[in-house]
Formats: sequence, C-alpha cells, structure tokens
Amino acid sequence: MATKVYIVYYSMYGHVGRLAEEIKKGASSVEGVDATLWQVPETLSEDVLGKMSAPPKSDVAIISPNELADADGFIFGFPTRFGMMAAQFKAFLDATGGLWRTQQLAGKPAGIFYSTGSQGGGQETTALTAITQLVHHGMIFVPIGYTFGAGMFEMENIKGGSPYGAGTFAGDGSRQPTQLELEQAFHQGKYIATITKKLKGAA
Repeated sequence: MATKVYIVYYSMYGHVGRLAEEIKKGASSVEGVDATLWQVPETLSEDVLGKMSAPPKSDVAIISPNELADADGFIFGFPTRFGMMAAQFKAFLDATGGLWRTQQLAGKPAGIFYSTGSQGGGQETTALTAITQLVHHGMIFVPIGYTFGAGMFEMENIKGGSPYGAGTFAGDGSRQPTQLELEQAFHQGKYIATITKKLKGAA
C-alpha cells in the first residue's frame, strides 16, 4: 500500500499555498508515496476577505478533521499571526478533539512550514508554538534540521525557513517565494515523505 502524506495548509494571500505545491512535488518524488494537498476551512466571511484584499481560494479540496486519520504522515502549513499560527488553522486543530480522544494521530510524523510578513515576524516562534498541537496528539515532530545543506547558510539573499521547516517572507504581500525557498520546500516534502515511508514500513 502507498504511504499517504497529507499536506494540509491555510493560505490567505497565496504564499503558503505556493510552498505547499512545492512540498507536494517533493513528497511525490519519493517512490511509493501518495501526497495530497488539502486546505482547512476558512473562518472569515467573503465580505471580510474582500475588505482584506484576499484573492479567491484555490480549487484545492477542503479537509475535515476526521479525514486526518487516513494519512500516515503530515506537513502542516500556515501564515503567522503575531508569532503563532493563523486562527483559521488553530480553529481546524481545535476541532480534532475526537481524534485526540481516540489517539488516532499518535505516532504519526508531522512537519511544519510557514510564512511571515517580515524577517523578525515569527519564522521560529510560529513553529515552536505549533509543536504543542502535535504533542497533545502524540504525533512525532519532524524538523528538517540542516539537511537542506548549503541553502541553510545563505547570507547574501533574504531567505525564509529554518531548521524547523520551510518558510517564506510575504512582506507587503507582493513578495513571492524565491527559488531557494521553493527548493527548501521541495526538500522538506521529500525528507518527511521518506521518513514517513520508513516509519510505516517498520510498523
């Protein structure tokens, strides 16, 4: 049976969505892995989103909390709001109480990726505060560490991401993920998919 890796994300302006696409490519490059993109439900009204100049959502399917149980591993992505995950993603995780009570996510690997508005906007605190969600479910947090190699030591150009996971800077919204940031996202997808496959094979 194929190893199922779910890339589950929330993206308001498209930056996290772009990283998610590249992460899926990386995960799908691992033989025997079936990677799927999912969006979490929006909690804001169309009127509010319009006032925030948010573009239309992509056609990626919306996931329900109980569908998480079908996956062997996860890579969760979200923009940062004041140093932690956006409320839309937190609301989705808040609805996973049934899975928590039955421990259906325990022992499953999970990684994290993110977007911030600035270099000091929470590239690491967002990941750190998100880990608590994984801990209560008994999931295994899989950071990428420095496995991305030389790209982790880039000093000449602005680059998001950290040992915790791939990342990008949105700035005023006009900045899009750079080639190096996309390469890191691809690496994360491949890395976590490989680990998920190994864990499933050892079960």
